[in-house]
Amino acid sequence: MAKRKVSNPLALAVLSLLTERAMHPYEMSTTMRERAHEQSIKLNYGSLYAVVESLQKHGLIEAQETVREGRRPERTIYAITEPGRTEFVDWLSELLAVPVKEYRQFEAALALAGALPPDEVVRLLKTRQIRLKTDVASIQSTIEQAMADGLPYLFLVETDFARAMRAAELAFVDRLVAGIEDGTLADIELWRRFHETGEVPSEADWKRAEVTLRSVD
Repeated sequence: MAKRKVSNPLALAVLSLLTERAMHPYEMSTTMRERAHEQSIKLNYGSLYAVVESLQKHGLIEAQETVREGRRPERTIYAITEPGRTEFVDWLSELLAVPVKEYRQFEAALALAGALPPDEVVRLLKTRQIRLKTDVASIQSTIEQAMADGLPYLFLVETDFARAMRAAELAFVDRLVAGIEDGTLADIELWRRFHETGEVPSEADWKRAEVTLRSVD
């Protein structure tokens, strides 16, 4: 992955908006919220202004004019520069084409799950199953309603990705729970023995068990 002058995903969203037209930060924020971008990109006013300042510092956007509407504070309207357009296309293309390692909290939890007894892990994962099923159903309903209202799928593609990711996670959790409960999960007896007798597995045993938890077929 190329090293970016500004690497915050919010900066990519700002560049995207400015390829449409010049805007001031408040309009950027409003437009992103109208398009539900905050569901996939962390958005708050403080970070938005910091990103705009950084983009301007690196010559990717520039102040076009300052306007005042009634008694409202002055607002600076920003436009994208040619280097900004080049950076936007290159950055977005790279993100779409190149998979990267993402450090997910659930993956970290799975790596450490052996520290809890198997039955407790099953109890916790069953709670997760319920929440994931609710999420999948809710997101699917949102997509169907939005499309019924005439919203093009292009504007829902990241929402559909979120649904697919949760559905895949749910399928994984289903398999993991089943493997623990029916005893077919690799090294399950090693795991149970540790919590029942206090017998400490070797480092090789721990690593094998952690890999098993993260890679259930």
